[in-house]
Amino acid sequence: MPGIELSAGTIDFEDTGGPGPVVVLLHGLGQSGTVWKRVVDDLRTDHRCVIPDLPTGGHRRPMRPEAELSLRSVALLVGEFLERLELDGVTLVENDSGHAQVLAGEHPERIGRLVITSGEAFENYPPGAGGKMLTAVSRIPGGVYALAHFMNLRALRGLPVGFRPMSVHGVPHEMLDDWLRPLLADRAIRADLRRYLLSARKGAMLEAAERLRKFDRPALVVWAEDDRMMPRAHGRRLADLLPQGRLVEVPDCRTLIPVDQPAALAAALREFIASGA
Repeated sequence: MPGIELSAGTIDFEDTGGPGPVVVLLHGLGQSGTVWKRVVDDLRTDHRCVIPDLPTGGHRRPMRPEAELSLRSVALLVGEFLERLELDGVTLVENDSGHAQVLAGEHPERIGRLVITSGEAFENYPPGAGGKMLTAVSRIPGGVYALAHFMNLRALRGLPVGFRPMSVHGVPHEMLDDWLRPLLADRAIRADLRRYLLSARKGAMLEAAERLRKFDRPALVVWAEDDRMMPRAHGRRLADLLPQGRLVEVPDCRTLIPVDQPAALAAALREFIASGA
């Protein structure tokens, strides 16, 4: 997997290449780009998919110790990533975290289309009880390490904590192993995640939503009908505030739509991009 040097550090990314429309896919907290694997397998035949590993806990290379890691700084890092790769007119897709919303509201220059799937929005930041628990754990010395060890126990992964409430059928063990490995192996990765968690500021996503009202470009909101962490009503609210927004709701899935319903999500993306609307 190639890496690119940015202001905060080196970001690993996957680039499927090809001449098709460019789709940039952003993952959520504690994950890596592998959350998009089945969606990418579908889209790569006629789209160029670019998937960065953001420094939010599932990344392999720690950021510089002095680098700011927050919702906004990581969103701006995505903008820097697009600039360095000279990607213009991209379809920017986010899941779980709100980085694409922040970037589209502040620096939309390289974004041709925006896709927001179930994730942080409005007053739901940090999201749900799980997000608040993570913030609390990050304040305890060694808390992130202890939580990673707890989530690494396969016998406990069926409990309604961690990533379990975010997927109808559960995240595959191999994928969870991939996400947790950096946190368990590298103190600096844990420090990166802790900085990010401690930076959470109530109201940040409400401010991002207000700025999105000026994003007058094609926008699609894809929301999980059965989401337990991200309120279903937020999908409609986002679609309504975006000048060119429209909403698609997907059944039999929760927040991690790329895991639960990859075919339905890929189909929605392909139709949205092909329509030019």
